[in-house]
Amino acid sequence: MAVFSAVHRQVVQLPAIGILLVFASKAIGASLLDLCLSRAYARRHFIWKCTVSPHNADNPDPLRRVAPAAERNRGPILDVLSRVLPKAGVVLEIASGTGQHAVHFAAALPTVTWQPSDPDVASRASIDAWRKHASLANLNAPIALDVRSAPWPVPDSLAAIVCINMIHIAPWAAAVALFQGAGERLTDDGVLFLYGPYKRDGAHTAPSNEAFDEQLRATNPAWGIRNMEDVVQLGRAADLWMEEAVPMPANNFCLIFRRTGI
Repeated sequence: MAVFSAVHRQVVQLPAIGILLVFASKAIGASLLDLCLSRAYARRHFIWKCTVSPHNADNPDPLRRVAPAAERNRGPILDVLSRVLPKAGVVLEIASGTGQHAVHFAAALPTVTWQPSDPDVASRASIDAWRKHASLANLNAPIALDVRSAPWPVPDSLAAIVCINMIHIAPWAAAVALFQGAGERLTDDGVLFLYGPYKRDGAHTAPSNEAFDEQLRATNPAWGIRNMEDVVQLGRAADLWMEEAVPMPANNFCLIFRRTGI
């Protein structure tokens, strides 16, 4: 099930349309808003074309999808990854999406082996196209992985797990499964790296995040921006302790968890 693939992630993060729909609901009524959202998301390619381009003048391969959001945030994310990831070992990326992040990070971190994954077939095709285009020795072929489907088809000892913009566009059960799997697969001192928007003490950190949260919950009541404190509790249950919450551009955070080995 691909409810938290990066294809969905990029669709939902379209700010100009999504936030406009949220505020328009107050003027035109929730029933019309629901109709607009249900039709748009039932035919996801209608909005998807505005956010994920299959190719452009600089990218003639139709399999290699391009997400503008990934282009924007990859630099700031890499700055944090370079500092906190182990210097060697296998790094599993959950919900890799288009593959742009996988290529960018693997190229910048040549001493680790980058393992991309996604539950969505089309996303895996895009990841593999980017991988072949980049021709990086430390970037593996993508694997099919849904965090809720155990056992995960990965090695028992992972140096790190990277999960970008997933848990707010998936049921809470996916977050629970992510931490359970990380607790089982990470080596002692291994890192779980999360990126995305979070509430703090139950409050949104910006009005735009509140509007985005309304949009998510209108699309699927099981989705939504999570309380950081609830995510921290999931970590503790899996012997993963949050070392840092790094503020990022666009009202996001990098959460750095480390396995205690206790």
